[in-house]
Amino acid sequence: MVDLSVAFYKHLVKEPVCGEDSDRSKVHLLGFDLDEALIQRAQQTNPLPSSISFIPLDITTDTNQLQDYLNQRSCSRFHLSLCLAVTMWVHLNHGDSGLLQLISRLASLSQHLLLEAQPWKCYRSAARRLRKLGRSDFDHFKMLKIRGDIAEHAREHLERHCGMELIRSFGSTAWDRKLLLFRRK
Repeated sequence: MVDLSVAFYKHLVKEPVCGEDSDRSKVHLLGFDLDEALIQRAQQTNPLPSSISFIPLDITTDTNQLQDYLNQRSCSRFHLSLCLAVTMWVHLNHGDSGLLQLISRLASLSQHLLLEAQPWKCYRSAARRLRKLGRSDFDHFKMLKIRGDIAEHAREHLERHCGMELIRSFGSTAWDRKLLLFRRK
């Protein structure tokens, strides 16, 4: 988490050329995750704590922290939100409504949204791994109506219900996950 965040931050904020003002004080990055241990490690190893923050957060139940973060910086929305490798877990644990609510919340807080949606085959693999471990399926797995091309379902929802438009598809990652960039209309 830290390595990707720092690399992304450094990519966004290049070193200033001699005599130019730095944009570093204007760019802030917030990383959050449900896993408090992961966040604690990120906080402890963060080399840029004045520019990059990490907080434990379950976005499916709480967006107040995100709104507080924006308010402290006098912003109405994040310029860019990245949702990487999260959609499947929210979908499996919170159902169709949880997935759509996640996407809607991110869209409402973002000017731009980069979404990485896991393909349906990853869902089947996750359920299969659970069964091999002798555990029962995810609570919502059999009841999910949103199936197949999850990225396409997300695109349709963002465009029809969230006031966003797809501006670029970056193709698929090595794990066959589509990377889609949306912006507020």
